Amino acid sequence: MKRKQLESYLEEVIQFSNPKLDLEQYATDPHLAASVLYTMESSFGDLQDKSVLDLGAGCGVLSIGSVMVGAGSVTSVELDSDAIEDLQDNISEFEIDNIDIIQGDVTSDLLRFLPHFWNVVSVF
Repeated sequence: MKRKQLESYLEEVIQFSNPKLDLEQYATDPHLAASVLYTMESSFGDLQDKSVLDLGAGCGVLSIGSVMVGAGSVTSVELDSDAIEDLQDNISEFEIDNIDIIQGDVTSDLLRFLPHFWNVVSVF
């Protein structure tokens, strides 16, 4: 998939319906997400058929983009239940079936996840 095509798809991801300032929630820019994911795969082969961990997944721009680029599976970790609802809506809208969602705090649960994944994508 071309970077511009990926960016176009990611522009369709529904952003936070109820962003929380105390959690520093902001939308990941589709251009940034597409550029990062495209580079990860085209330059390094780091997504195709790999298991990806998206920490602080929010609405799922990086999770969904990872699947579109060819990730074998994605686990999205998010603390906020409103963001998880937005993420679930986006997964349904894009008809994706290989993203698992875990509600958790990445600052305290991180070591529990890391040994099981090839790549970690996160924008803090």
